[in-house]
Amino acid sequence: MKQFDIKQAEFVTSVGQGQAYPAPLECEIAIVGRSNVGKSSLINCICNNKKLAKTSQTPGKTRLINYFLINRAFFLVDLPGYGFARASKTEQRDWGALIGDYLASGRPKHLFLLLDIRHEPSAEDRQMFEWVLYYGVPFTLIATKADKLSKSKRAVAANKAAKLLGAPPFAIPFSAEGANGREQVVDRIGQIAFDCQKQA
Repeated sequence: MKQFDIKQAEFVTSVGQGQAYPAPLECEIAIVGRSNVGKSSLINCICNNKKLAKTSQTPGKTRLINYFLINRAFFLVDLPGYGFARASKTEQRDWGALIGDYLASGRPKHLFLLLDIRHEPSAEDRQMFEWVLYYGVPFTLIATKADKLSKSKRAVAANKAAKLLGAPPFAIPFSAEGANGREQVVDRIGQIAFDCQKQA
């Protein structure tokens, strides 16, 4: 398999509760994680476009499901962040319905669950992981903000976070700062897209 890279990426649409998803493509990879874990930064880094996904210092910025078309072939999907402390009970319930419906739709072929490499997985991280297992979506764990640790500690901390979540003890250490881990994440996307192609 030749080296995969993301050569083209464009925003397609945002989907809220009760709204229609775009027409499906053979591959759809979703990205989920708690508020401020770095989902938008990861998308911008792997797509080499700092303005593609809106980043914010304010947690809870993404309230919709955002679709991005990659290489004019498959979707990368940015799901709203969870665990935002200032979200009202109603907003939290709406979030649960939005994500639950999406995971139950059968659309995501793979899911990247982002964890903060510096902290133990939160109760919300564990709940999200239970959802992923319940809906049977294949997943890859990515441990973000790896630049906050020394290089020698990153792999150990990433794998420990995965183990504490209750998953197999492996996560890709990643940081948008300096694009650390970009190659591994892009390679993983390439493998997933290739597998989807074979199954189509």
